[in-house]
Amino acid sequence: MNPHLHVSSISVFYFFFFFSFFCTPTTSHTACSSTKTPCPPFAPTLPLPFPFSSSPGCGHPSFQLHCSTPHSFISINNLTFSILTYKPNTSSIILSPHNNNTSCPSTHFLSIPNQPINLSASPFRVPDASCARLFFLHPCSPPTNCNRCSWQCNLIKNPNLLLPDCGSMHRSASDSEPTCQTDPLGYLDKMLSFSGIELQWDQSQDPYFTSCKQCRGFCGFNTSDPNKNFICFHSESTISPPWIPKGKFIKANRTAVLTLAVALTTLLIVVSIVAFIKRNAGAWKQPFSEEDPTAVFLRNNRSLLPPVFTYEELESSTNGFDPKRKIGDGGFGSVYLGQLRDGRFVAVKHLHQHHNAAAGKAFSSKSFCNEILILSSINHPNLVKLHGYCSDPKGLLLVYDYVPNGTLADHLHGRNNRKVHLKWQVRLEMALQIAMAMEYLHFAVMPPVVHRDITTSNIFVEKDMRVKVGDFGLSRLLVLQDKTASSAGSTTTTGNNGCVWTGPQGTPGYLDPDYHRSFRLTEKSDVYSFGVVLLELISGLKAVDAKRDKREMALADMVVSRIQMGQLDEVVDPVLAADKKAVGDAVAAVAELAFRCVAAEKDDRPDSKEVVQELRRVRGRADVARE
Repeated sequence: MNPHLHVSSISVFYFFFFFSFFCTPTTSHTACSSTKTPCPPFAPTLPLPFPFSSSPGCGHPSFQLHCSTPHSFISINNLTFSILTYKPNTSSIILSPHNNNTSCPSTHFLSIPNQPINLSASPFRVPDASCARLFFLHPCSPPTNCNRCSWQCNLIKNPNLLLPDCGSMHRSASDSEPTCQTDPLGYLDKMLSFSGIELQWDQSQDPYFTSCKQCRGFCGFNTSDPNKNFICFHSESTISPPWIPKGKFIKANRTAVLTLAVALTTLLIVVSIVAFIKRNAGAWKQPFSEEDPTAVFLRNNRSLLPPVFTYEELESSTNGFDPKRKIGDGGFGSVYLGQLRDGRFVAVKHLHQHHNAAAGKAFSSKSFCNEILILSSINHPNLVKLHGYCSDPKGLLLVYDYVPNGTLADHLHGRNNRKVHLKWQVRLEMALQIAMAMEYLHFAVMPPVVHRDITTSNIFVEKDMRVKVGDFGLSRLLVLQDKTASSAGSTTTTGNNGCVWTGPQGTPGYLDPDYHRSFRLTEKSDVYSFGVVLLELISGLKAVDAKRDKREMALADMVVSRIQMGQLDEVVDPVLAADKKAVGDAVAAVAELAFRCVAAEKDDRPDSKEVVQELRRVRGRADVARE
């Protein structure tokens, strides 16, 4: 960087800055949005975005904030909420309610409000995803004699009472086959505290927003008016609302601009230093060592995580990671059968440590933390359960359910030259269970989780032939703002349309081609992978087989081509073809669903809810046919 050019750039910047500050009129809209108090989750150096405001009479009356740290507060129909996240791209906020109940006191349940969250006469609405999370919550055994107040007792029996707006889309717990909760109020309290409830607003349906679009000044209202009707304050005629002392806004405005000037100057200095360091990086040795990201993550999130095991305890449980106890091996680690001190059998994953490649080691740590974070926040009968972990210089270890009957790939394609002939009813039931696990990740978890590696090798089979989806090392949360280095040195960022922009990773044959082309990861990427699993269940063939013709090496290409030519019978597993009476038209219906799931374009694929509904319809018709 040329130092003379740099000085000139700063001079030009200050010329325009002071010209704009002293020679242009001060706009009251910017000042109206300013606040001296930090107002998380909004940037402390920028004005609050409309419709939010902490100034009386500014912004939308339903979006008045009480700024505080670590969370700011907002009031909706006399209920107070902490603002956890603001998502401008979807016009929504994630809130955590406060329990200020005096008639039903509870020091334990801090986030369960004392009444239903009523959104009537407010611009807010509850999206389907927030409602869906309550559908998966029900008590294992509803108390006959509840020793709590009536509101909490009713909430235990029917968690949907918390959000009355979800009543129109009610369904019974048996429809989704969720895992019951022994302490539903405790589970609900944690869910509200850490994940919160997402609320959205539609500007086209609110008369305040409609009026504000026509305003050439700034939008506000009279705080003394009980109806809080909209008022447009024209900047050329009114410096500030009449109930705020004159001159206060201008002073706040100048303070904000000066603060911004200091911030921009600091930024320019930092950029110059960074550019200088980069230019001379080759001549310097790096004397600093970055703190292990695994240790940072685990230290900051310890209260939310499962139990911690010592390395020695897990080493002993696997007999020193005896090769004879190895039950699985993959790109991220080897899995061993272990027996804990309390007699439980578990699967212990020992993550590979790439000591000779810094990028590889970083990826192992990221995969380790990612899997702990996601598996600690989910609970479903068709997802593996994380029992604990170990972070030790000797190795990173994860402890899961031990599923003793191998993987779905073993059953379909054989293991040790042995292949299990699965009946159609078993395959159909497995498909439905996998789809329900996928639906849970996409619609019942907040933020939604994209598994990113749904394959028959990552689907584990119980002795009763029920299945559990595992291996969340590649999974991603869709709405968390995330920037992390991947093994390839690329970055992961959250987009503004419900997708994550990240370098494609996954298993060949299952990887979404749209994701591979565009780097846009969405829930539909899981749907594509699931479609390939359906094709494996129908054909009994592998997702990728180098022995097949080049054009048919990928199973999706092969079966889609056959379906388009009306030759589905040629790729149906002979085991199923021999039992046409039991199979009926179900194979064709599932093949049609798989065909839609592996569509080249994301928008042409069904979502996981539609997949579950279709598989239930197919199963229902098959049950009727057998009768």
